[in-house]
Amino acid sequence: VWCSQTLQRSSARESQGRTYLQCLRAGARENLHFDTNEPGMAAAIVTCGGLCPGLNAVIRELVKMLFAYGVKKVYGIKGGYNGWLHEDNWLDLTPESVQDIHMQGGSILVSDRGNPPHGDIAQVVQKKNIRQYFVLGGDGTHQGALASFLEMTKLGHECAVVGVPKTIDNDIQILDRSFGFETACAEALRAIDSAYVESSTNANCIGLVKLMGRHCGWIAATATLAARHVDAVLLPEMNISLEKFLEHVANVMRTKRRAVIVVAEGCGDTIITGSGGTDAGGNKQLADVGPFLKDEITRHCKESQIPLTIKYIDPTYMVRSVHANAYDSRYCASLAQCAVHGAMAGYTGITVGKVDDRYVMLPIHAISAQGQRKVDLNSRIFERLMATTKQPCFEP
Repeated sequence: VWCSQTLQRSSARESQGRTYLQCLRAGARENLHFDTNEPGMAAAIVTCGGLCPGLNAVIRELVKMLFAYGVKKVYGIKGGYNGWLHEDNWLDLTPESVQDIHMQGGSILVSDRGNPPHGDIAQVVQKKNIRQYFVLGGDGTHQGALASFLEMTKLGHECAVVGVPKTIDNDIQILDRSFGFETACAEALRAIDSAYVESSTNANCIGLVKLMGRHCGWIAATATLAARHVDAVLLPEMNISLEKFLEHVANVMRTKRRAVIVVAEGCGDTIITGSGGTDAGGNKQLADVGPFLKDEITRHCKESQIPLTIKYIDPTYMVRSVHANAYDSRYCASLAQCAVHGAMAGYTGITVGKVDDRYVMLPIHAISAQGQRKVDLNSRIFERLMATTKQPCFEP
């Protein structure tokens, strides 16, 4: 069964045409490709990149569903792609061993970054007779899964490679949302609410909150819209004049004598400049924008003779280390079920997700080659955000 994307416009300013996709619906199939009675057949699961709420919920449901299909051996690879080459990093996963893991934060498979040669991974997959291979990760992880799939094809080893998209930033193109995002926003909202309490019950106080969002500001924007009491929000997508921002903060303090400010960590590469280095996953290392803004606001208000104290809250890793909330737990289970249905039916080189509120299967390159989804400054969402904070334009 196929479905088409819904025709829509993101804002009244959108005048150019866009491409709409026809997607293959995910779900159980009448005919299975793999025989679960094949001697030595096994499945494997790996998580890569940063942590995200719901990882354990996905792992749990993958294992449960594979055993429901009759798969008798499921490996969990600890330490990301690097774990493939070290057999002591392999776990035997059973329905009993994963029964309660969805109630824990993080990943029982110890997520990690880095990519060993995918030809070596393919040889291990062939040696262990892995026939279903599930990869939980973001854009780079999916590119790695596709590389492993191509190497397996060269070896002539038949293995269904299926991705489950994971990024706490919700920056994957095409998909409605990534799992864990709703939970992260709920945790971010708690931090903003704490900042509001501090600012409103202490004299001349600013509550400053730094949230996750390396290249896009979806968490900061969504949590701010939910909070409704933020006076300024800074996103990586925005072109920001520091002086205009500081003067706005000063004006708010003169009139209200309190303020709540939210900044996404990606502003550590826009308002200020990072070191230019990268981590093991190839991500740019950002300057710490939170303390920088705290010092700049303090300096500016002191020069303007405005008394203030700043309560700085950095829940960066708290928002991603909790277990999935009710929405994400249900979403994770559905994604995992769709992934197993697709793998057992013989689909490979695919990823699963929700597009226009329908669960679908997509070629891995459909999301890995699209780039990141960012907050559109001409969209209705951004207009609502500006109406909520009542902040002026900070463009130079």
